[in-house]
Amino acid sequence: MPNHLLQALNDVRCAQPFAILGWQTAEKGLLIRAFLPSALRVNAVALDDGKALGEMHAVADVPGLFELQLPRRKNQLPYRLEMQSAKHSYSVIDPYQFKDEAFFAVHYVNSRPENLYQQLGAQLIELSAGKQRIKATRFAVYAPHASSVSLIGDMNNWDGRCHPMERTACGHWVLVMPEVAAGVRYKFEIKDASGHLLPHKADPMAFAAEQFPSHASLVFDHSRYQWQDSAWQQRQHNPYQSPMSIYEVHLGSWRTHADGSALTYPEMAAQLIPYVLDMGYTHIELLPVLEHPYSGSWGYQPLGMFAVTSRFGTPDQFKAFVDACHQAGIGVILDWVPAHFPEDGHGLARFDGGHLYEYADPRRGWHPDWNSCIYDFGKDYVRQFLVASALFWLDKFHIDGLRVDAVASMLYLDYSREHGEWIPNIDGGNHNYEAISLLKWLNQEVYSKYPHAMTIAEESTSFAGVSRPVDMGGLGFGFKWNMGWMNDTLRYISKDPAYRKYHHSDLTFSMVYAYNENFILPLSHDEVVHGKGSILNKMPGDEWQQAANLRAYYAFMFAHPGKKLNFMGNEFGQGTEWNHNLALPWFLLDFDKHRGISQLFRDLNHTYRRCKPLYELDHQGAGFAWIDHQDADHSTVSFRRIDSEGDVVYVVSNFTPVPRTTFRLPVLTAGRYEVILNSDSAYYWGSNYPVGPQLQAGDDLQLALELPPLSTLYLRQCR
Repeated sequence: MPNHLLQALNDVRCAQPFAILGWQTAEKGLLIRAFLPSALRVNAVALDDGKALGEMHAVADVPGLFELQLPRRKNQLPYRLEMQSAKHSYSVIDPYQFKDEAFFAVHYVNSRPENLYQQLGAQLIELSAGKQRIKATRFAVYAPHASSVSLIGDMNNWDGRCHPMERTACGHWVLVMPEVAAGVRYKFEIKDASGHLLPHKADPMAFAAEQFPSHASLVFDHSRYQWQDSAWQQRQHNPYQSPMSIYEVHLGSWRTHADGSALTYPEMAAQLIPYVLDMGYTHIELLPVLEHPYSGSWGYQPLGMFAVTSRFGTPDQFKAFVDACHQAGIGVILDWVPAHFPEDGHGLARFDGGHLYEYADPRRGWHPDWNSCIYDFGKDYVRQFLVASALFWLDKFHIDGLRVDAVASMLYLDYSREHGEWIPNIDGGNHNYEAISLLKWLNQEVYSKYPHAMTIAEESTSFAGVSRPVDMGGLGFGFKWNMGWMNDTLRYISKDPAYRKYHHSDLTFSMVYAYNENFILPLSHDEVVHGKGSILNKMPGDEWQQAANLRAYYAFMFAHPGKKLNFMGNEFGQGTEWNHNLALPWFLLDFDKHRGISQLFRDLNHTYRRCKPLYELDHQGAGFAWIDHQDADHSTVSFRRIDSEGDVVYVVSNFTPVPRTTFRLPVLTAGRYEVILNSDSAYYWGSNYPVGPQLQAGDDLQLALELPPLSTLYLRQCR
C-alpha cells in the first residue's frame, strides 16, 4: 500500500479509502484491510455461513490498521468483522467492501433536480451480499472543495477516523453503511482544500434533524407513511376560479399548552383543522416549517431545505397533519425560503471551505437586512438544490402550494443596498438575471410535474409578469401577493374618517392594476410585528369605532377582486402585536366585541365561498364593475361583483361614522333585494342601524338604502 495513502488514513485526510480498505489485491492473493482505531483484536467472518476467514493482524506502522491475507478466490466473499476493544466486543459489516454500491449514489444525479433528494443525503437501501439481503444506508454529499470528508455519528461514536468517504470525479463523497437504519444520527467531518478542519456539518439533504445543541441529521424512511388523501389528489380544481381564503399560521404560537410549550403536529391536526373548517377557510398557510436553528426567525432562516422541523414532531406526524387537512377538504400551503440562509457553523455557509452555496462576493452573497447568506443563483448545483427542495415538499409531503418568500430580494441586485454596495449585471442594470432564470425554471418544473399545485410570490415591486406563464414572458408563478393593495388600504383605513376624503384614491387605486397579475390580498404576519401593532389597533376612533372600522374593512377586502389571506389572530381582532413566544389571546373571545369580529369573519368566509360572483372571475375584468368610486366627500364606494352566468353581488362601503340616509344604489334589474351580509349587524357587535324597511328597485333601477356607519353591505336580488 502506498505510504502517502497510509499517512492520509492515519491523519484523517484520506480521499480514496476504497484504494486502501476492504478487499485489496496482494502479491499472493487477496487481503482484507480495515481501519478500526478502537479495536485490539479483529476476526473476519464469512457473512453467508458464519465461517471464520481468519484473525486479522495489526499493521505495525499504523495503529488501528488490520490486514488478513487470503488466497485468491473467484469471488470476493462478503464478510463481517468481529472486534474486541478495551471495553467491549462488537461486530460490523465492513462498509468498504461495497464500492460499487457507494458510487451508485451519484448515478445520473444531475440529470434532473429530483435526483438530488432521491440519491444524495442518507438513502435507505438493501445490499445484495452473497445469499443475503442487508439493510443499509447510502450516504452521499457534495463537497467539491473539500480535501477529505468523514461520516460521523452514532455508528462510530462521532469519530472522524473511522469512516472516511470516497471522493468521486464530480465532487461528491460517498459511502454505504450496512446495518445503519432510520433514526441514526449523523454529520459530516470536512476538511477544506488546505486540510483545515471545519465545524461539523449537518447534511444539506437531510430528511430529519435534531434541535440545538446537536443539530444532528437523522436517517429517515420516507416510504413508511401510507397516504389516505387520494380523493383530494384526484379532484378537478381550478384555483383561479375557486374561492381561496387562506389562514396564515405560525405553528409555535397558534395555541400552546399550559406550560407554554407548542402543540405537536398531531395536536395541531386535532385542534387547528376543526377550527379552520368552522371558520370557513379553504387553505392553511404555514410559516416555514423547514428545519431552522433559531425559533425567533419564525422559520425564515432555514437550513434544512429537505427536513420538516422536529420542534413539533416527526416527518410522518407532519405528513399525517397534511393528510388530515386534505381529508377535511383543506389545502396546505408552505412558506418556502430560497432567497437566503443563516451562516450557522453546522449549515451551508462555507460548507466545504469554499463558497459552495453562497455568492463569494458579499456585495451579492450577504443580505444586510437579515444578516444571512444569499444563494448563488447562477451555480448549477445550487439551482438544482433549490428546485429539488421545492419538488420535494410537493412529492414527499403532498403540499398543495409554495409561497415563495422574499422574491423581490432575489430579483434585484441592489435590493436594500446603497450605491457602491452592489454589483450591476452584465448590462449594467440591477436585475439579477441568474435569479430570474432560476425562478422561471422553478415554476416550469413545479407546474409540469405537479399541475394541481401552485406557486405564490411574495413580491413587493412592480416587476412585470410575476404571475404570467414563462412562455408569455413572465416568471411563471401562479399567484402574487398584492402588497400595493395592502399598503394603500391599510394607510387609508388608519386615517381618521374626517381625513379619509383626502386619501380616497388609496381605497380605489388597486383596481387600476388589479388584472396585471393573479393577485392574493394579504393581511399577513408582517403587518402585525416590529412595532406595527395589530390590525385592530391600526384603526382610529374609540373602542366601538375601531371594531366597526375593522369589520367594514374586512368585508371590503372579501368583496374586492383577489384571493384572500389573513394571519392568525386577525379573525377575532387581536389587540396586541403578535408575539411568537406566546399563544394567541384566545380569552378575547369571552368578550362580545371580539366574539362579534370572529363571527363576522366566519360569515365572510362562508358567504364568500357560497357566492360565485365574489370569487369566480377574480382575475378577469368581467368580474368587477364600479358603481361609484368617486364619492370621496362621503368616503363611500360601491361596486358589483359578477360571475360567469351574470349573477351579481352588490357591495357598498361607508367608511365614516356618519349614517348615509336615502343612499341611492343603482342596480341592473328591477325587483326585490336582500342584504346577505351587513358588517354593522348587532350579531357582530355593530349598531344594527336599519338599512331600510323595504329593498325594492322599480323602473328607475335604484335601491334606496340607509347606509349604517362604518359598514360594508353585500346585497343580492331575491331569487
